[in-house]
Amino acid sequence: MTAAPTAPTAPTTAPAVTHPLDRLTSDEIVAARAILDTAGLLAPTTRFAYLGLDEPAKAEVLAFTAGTTPRRSIRAVLLDVATGVAETVVVSLTDAAVTRRTPIDPITDGQPPILLEEFVAVDEIVKADPGWVAAMAKRGLTDLTLLRPCPLSAGVFDLPGEQGRRLLRVLSFVANRDDDHCWAHPVDGVVAYVDLTARQVVELIDAADLPIPAEEGNFDDPAYTGPARQTLKPIEITQPAGPSYTVDGNVVSWEGWTFRVGFDAREGLILHQLAIQGRPVVYRASIAEMVVPYADPSPVRYWQNYFDTGEYLLGAQVNSLELGCDCLGEIHYFDADLADGNGAVDTRPNAICMHEEDAGVLWKHTDLFTESREVRRARRLVISFWATVGNYDYGFYWYLYLDGTIELKTQATGVMFTSSYTRDTPWTTQVAPGLGAPAHQHLFCARLDMTVDGVANTVDEVDIRPDPIGPDNPYGNAFSRTHTRINSEADSARDANPAAGRVWRIESTERANRLGQPTAYVLTPQGLPVLLADPSSSIARRAAFATKHLWVTRYDPAERFPAGDLVNQHPGHAGIPTYVRQDRPLAGQDVVLWHTFGLTHFPRTEDWPVMPTDSAGFTLKPYGFFDRNPTLDLPASTSTHCAPATGTEHTDAHTGNGACH
Repeated sequence: MTAAPTAPTAPTTAPAVTHPLDRLTSDEIVAARAILDTAGLLAPTTRFAYLGLDEPAKAEVLAFTAGTTPRRSIRAVLLDVATGVAETVVVSLTDAAVTRRTPIDPITDGQPPILLEEFVAVDEIVKADPGWVAAMAKRGLTDLTLLRPCPLSAGVFDLPGEQGRRLLRVLSFVANRDDDHCWAHPVDGVVAYVDLTARQVVELIDAADLPIPAEEGNFDDPAYTGPARQTLKPIEITQPAGPSYTVDGNVVSWEGWTFRVGFDAREGLILHQLAIQGRPVVYRASIAEMVVPYADPSPVRYWQNYFDTGEYLLGAQVNSLELGCDCLGEIHYFDADLADGNGAVDTRPNAICMHEEDAGVLWKHTDLFTESREVRRARRLVISFWATVGNYDYGFYWYLYLDGTIELKTQATGVMFTSSYTRDTPWTTQVAPGLGAPAHQHLFCARLDMTVDGVANTVDEVDIRPDPIGPDNPYGNAFSRTHTRINSEADSARDANPAAGRVWRIESTERANRLGQPTAYVLTPQGLPVLLADPSSSIARRAAFATKHLWVTRYDPAERFPAGDLVNQHPGHAGIPTYVRQDRPLAGQDVVLWHTFGLTHFPRTEDWPVMPTDSAGFTLKPYGFFDRNPTLDLPASTSTHCAPATGTEHTDAHTGNGACH
């Protein structure tokens, strides 16, 4: 074990904290570690499994007065890697004191998130285990330097001897050389269970000696991909007058929108206090959890399901983005200050990318009677980040539109987790000779703390229905809507229904538009499958949030995560099942929506050796929030390229202006 370092010197360029929700700074990380050290909580073997801002309650934030000094606290999850003893600690940076310590019982509470050093340690542990080495040798694999043990979260399956142990399960791959991507060569049929605290393999299951696929899949090797195509012409995106947004610390203003940018080692990008034209819409929006359950029931793979947010800390896996590759246009970047396993500052430059982009036609009409011809271009503000979790890469794109629409799009790409393919099964696709890719899901849970024109909101489920022929519908052409009020948490578990056009309407109980209608936003789901595992399965217990598209709860600052605070090796029924069991009334209350959405992936040959992005998401649209179209004030374009066509075929190349290209 390496000793924890002494507290690093604070950088001198950290931004001043002026608001309770400002992103955590490097100075604050240094200060928090120093307070914990002074309090005697940091032994040489103590590690920081998580460190982040302990956000104050909403009422405190909304009552905050600009110009005053905000109170700031951090929350840390500390793990002694020598003993396995762990605790959650809250530190007041304002008072320079530890204010709360909560011991973690690994049997009932779960384990702290997985540390980077534990991933590294697994390689050493399995390669020192005689049984694992013998299993590899049986398959003709004796050069341990080319073997790639893949440490994976263990889950909870009530297996003998596992209770209370800090575990990872290890599937392995082999590379032909250092620059060969090992995912093309799974060493299937064998799995090692590793006790991280004891640093030993506690069980080795060698179920089958399966062939190792030979064909390589090196998507970054020109010898494999062939010569790069020469036919694509460059696309340059420029804004000669600069972007339309302004940034003041963590606060962004753009075309009537204002919001605060946040970032957390667990959730990644957070949008705080989204408002348009000075009116609140969403208090806090984030991806609070993400789970990837696999469908292969084989004895060495049935346990594969990963909570990329709660077990692996999605935000801590953030990429540093590159102009021209990850982001195009006039870009503003935000860095992310994180803490590493020793509590030292780990700054990720360019963690968040923000830019404007054209979004097609916003509105258009050519009128038969007045001969009026008007068109306006749509534009959106994009706030995004990317994270790499093992073999998969995930992009998260929040879009704000000129008409008040909010959209989230998640993208999945990277390399599929592979297996040996020896026979047809319902659960695996052959993607290359002898190489399989098991079916799986990518399920995200968006936590949407709504404040549509204030904190007093109500949620209705709205369906479209065809009306039967009758006295009010003699010709059978009528269709209408039904509204079902979600009155309490026990009634809030809802499924999407695309055939009924189902949406969920979040309306203010305190404000109406000029027609007397409650101001509202509507959540429109994609309605793709939720968790497909059997309801009695371990993953259904642990990811209960993913069994429904929607849950609604009353706001509680302690209820942040849909699968509970500590997801790693938690036995289940934490998070949303606990929250909704209280059955608090919801009508006219401060409500939080938990929306599950995602992808069910039956792999294709086209997904190998690197997968083109697949997307999932949702939209929030204003519904009666404005008195009329809020974009009537967009100026008509002065571009000559918007002039009437002459009838001659031609090609234009231009950048256009802000309203109409």
